Amino acid sequence: MATSYDAIVIGAGPAGSSAAILLARAGRSVALLEAHPFPRRKVCGECIAASNLTLLDTLGVGTALRRRAGPELRRVALWCGEASIRAALPAGADAGSPWGRALGREHLDLLLLEQARAAGATVLQPCRALAVREASRGAGCDVEAAGGCAALTLRAPVVIRAHGSWQRPPADGAACRRGRQASDLLGFKASFRDTALEPGLLPVLGFAGGYGGMVLAGDGLATLACCIRRDRLAACRRGGAGVAGAGETVEALLRRECRGVREALAGASRVGPWLAAGPIRPGVRLGAARGSVFLVGNAAGEVHPIIGEGISMALQSAWLLCEELAGSAEAFHGDPRGERCRRRIRARYVARWRAHFSRRMRLAACFAHAAMRPGIAAALLALLGRAPALLGAAARLSGKTRSAVRPATDAPAGPAQRSPS
Repeated sequence: MATSYDAIVIGAGPAGSSAAILLARAGRSVALLEAHPFPRRKVCGECIAASNLTLLDTLGVGTALRRRAGPELRRVALWCGEASIRAALPAGADAGSPWGRALGREHLDLLLLEQARAAGATVLQPCRALAVREASRGAGCDVEAAGGCAALTLRAPVVIRAHGSWQRPPADGAACRRGRQASDLLGFKASFRDTALEPGLLPVLGFAGGYGGMVLAGDGLATLACCIRRDRLAACRRGGAGVAGAGETVEALLRRECRGVREALAGASRVGPWLAAGPIRPGVRLGAARGSVFLVGNAAGEVHPIIGEGISMALQSAWLLCEELAGSAEAFHGDPRGERCRRRIRARYVARWRAHFSRRMRLAACFAHAAMRPGIAAALLALLGRAPALLGAAARLSGKTRSAVRPATDAPAGPAQRSPS
């Protein structure tokens, strides 16, 4: 017997929890499934652009975020080899929150999850979605899930996939597999205490076969995160006698090839182990959704992390979708009429998503490939050395100053919360 909801959200990261908050506030019964217990650390650059702070205020977590986050991010730098080029970051469009911040995902995700629960969403955690199958005659989807030792079947007219791009459960429940490739980008992250990283500075790192960044993310900790090609990592591991693991190999590489990292970590101590994830596969995946399933966050499209816009796209894509859904009661009907409505909503959402995010994805790909290639990086450094303000201009072009949504006027609203049947 399936338990029915208006919407099922798979994944409780920033995209999934935001969607659950917005739909629950709009009066919809929502089940939020998360496979992992919180709080949990996660590979992420942890930058929250200024364009998102008003959204987070509206979601109810802005005050707590500011209390825990690192200092305002007012300057950007490019650290590549022995070079260091700095520029001012452009202020955000919202005069009340003009500067971005950084906060560890163990804190941000938990804040949003607790807010989803407070809004009335049913939180199932740890609970892993095993399969998503279309039900008959426009009724929506059945989600087969496992929470602990219990098997669950949930049904809803709307299913929102908000899980990591390499964790998606295919509609038929089959495992997602792809062979290893030398060009795969693997993600790494570690936290350090007592770094010499200047407060308010956001360095971007470039090195042969990879790119990364550093930031002060609260609790006195600095986050060092990077992506590296699989073949470059393998070559470093072969030549890294005495280095224990992949994360330590990456750290040694960054210290060796990037003076800025070497100086920032002088006298610092690592807190906890290196985390690894991936491969990351930047690209648009909106077309993978069918029927009653919608994609947000990395499930919809993954941007190269070099521009630090992953959290932005997670929050803003969830909001774009929920604006469309919350504005139409018909979307939650489990009949052919509801199915037709969901098809129209999907078309509008996809068009808005592409309009807001396609350019920043293309720019991020250009920046990433330039940073990973020493020849191109050298030419870029020469240009930036003459005109460092171009770094700030690149930040503006990548979407950091303006949000795709305006929560003060566009926040979804609706009737009182209903209980699941």
